[in-house]
Amino acid sequence: MTTRRPADLFANRSPDEERAHRKRRLAGALRLFGRFGFDEGVAGHITARDPEHADRFWVNPFGMSFKQIRASDLILVDHSGEVVEGSWPVNRAAFAIHSAIHAARPDVVAAAHSHSKSGRAFATLGRRLTTITQDSCIFHDDHVLFDDYTGTVNDPIEGKRIAVALGGHKAAILANHGLLTVGQTVEEALFWYVTMERTCEVELTARAAGEPREIAHDVAVATRDEIGSHLAGLFSAQPLFDWIEAVEPDLVD
Repeated sequence: MTTRRPADLFANRSPDEERAHRKRRLAGALRLFGRFGFDEGVAGHITARDPEHADRFWVNPFGMSFKQIRASDLILVDHSGEVVEGSWPVNRAAFAIHSAIHAARPDVVAAAHSHSKSGRAFATLGRRLTTITQDSCIFHDDHVLFDDYTGTVNDPIEGKRIAVALGGHKAAILANHGLLTVGQTVEEALFWYVTMERTCEVELTARAAGEPREIAHDVAVATRDEIGSHLAGLFSAQPLFDWIEAVEPDLVD
């Protein structure tokens, strides 16, 4: 059972200990993606920056089911797209998007992207989320719309454009594509993705029923500062990781 101490974010781990922790959490995040139905063929990826080599990141192997990935299956990729550790290939889109984000954002440890159902549906609207629920306050003035779909993201230049659009925010809606979230921990990036997907679903449902009432800006900012911080994202994810490690303990192998 994992501990529920947000202070673990500041734990003084050695590089090897931190690497093992990030890989275990990354495998857990990918299993959660599988459990939540965020897989769509071979699309989707989550990355975690290596704690010792800042220009390298761990990522899921291209073509392996989210539902089966173990920590030992993860591959290490450098910023030139070479697989440094592991025997599986890397998804070209994963490299194009994540290498650019990790290079542009030294504060980002993890990034998550997939083609989840509600995120894809919302991404067709060409708009940002409206702050209509407490949970949507998490993204109030802290997400962007990348409104320039040009096809599959295989070119690193396209990845750089996404990274520039993301700026210092925690999330992006990629028009006609899906969602992207980042965090200072794997847990944070995972939780932002899960709650953003559900926030998209809630807004789509609310708009189908009528015209939602928006939360006032000052209230939304105060709420965001309380439940949308790095520490809040880390802490909010703990029950999910406790659960997935309990029901699928092989993920840590």
